[in-house]
Amino acid sequence: MKMVNLTIDGKKIKARPGEKLLWAALDNGIYIPNLCAIKDKPEPNAACRLCWVEIEGNKEPVTACTIEVADGMVVNIRGQNALALARAGFELLMASHALDCAHCSANGVCELQKIAKTLKCSLKPRRLRLLLRDLSVDDSNPLFTLDPNKCVLCGRCVWECRKSKEKAVLGFAHRGFDRVLTTFGDEPIEERCMNCSTCVEVCPTGALAFKEGKKSADIA
Repeated sequence: MKMVNLTIDGKKIKARPGEKLLWAALDNGIYIPNLCAIKDKPEPNAACRLCWVEIEGNKEPVTACTIEVADGMVVNIRGQNALALARAGFELLMASHALDCAHCSANGVCELQKIAKTLKCSLKPRRLRLLLRDLSVDDSNPLFTLDPNKCVLCGRCVWECRKSKEKAVLGFAHRGFDRVLTTFGDEPIEERCMNCSTCVEVCPTGALAFKEGKKSADIA
């Protein structure tokens, strides 16, 4: 297979023909902020709007998860237009996020903290009014908790959960600002979950988190 040659922020890399730019970058150690990207999903969600990049010859920034690599492509992931779009998207996301890093189990490994550091912006919105929903935390499962207030609606857990029809539990309900991660019929997750814990392992925040002293190996 003839590989595609491209340059990202001055670094020359090779990628497979047809590969999405985001994965070509990540596989070569070049971090582009993202939340909803799922490598084994045929089509990208392109929902978080954080992976903006600038490509030489293009007038407008593009999302790295939706565009395929091309031979000779020159990519700038630090362009001002791309950064402005990514920062705006991040601020919108954080305006409805329950920020409590000090008491969150994901503190230190949270994707939101990594993104804020990469984009050089604050976790706390500075231009937008906070719109928090104060949703109920589901503590019914003996292994982990589901806190929809910390959910960024990335879809990673839903995708993993639905890989097996026997274990499909999680999904999204409602639309727009009311969209929320939940179970079928909004039943307690203890009633529905097979305790595979894959959802917890792929969660980029503390929305799905193991209870204190618990881990995936504790599954019976």
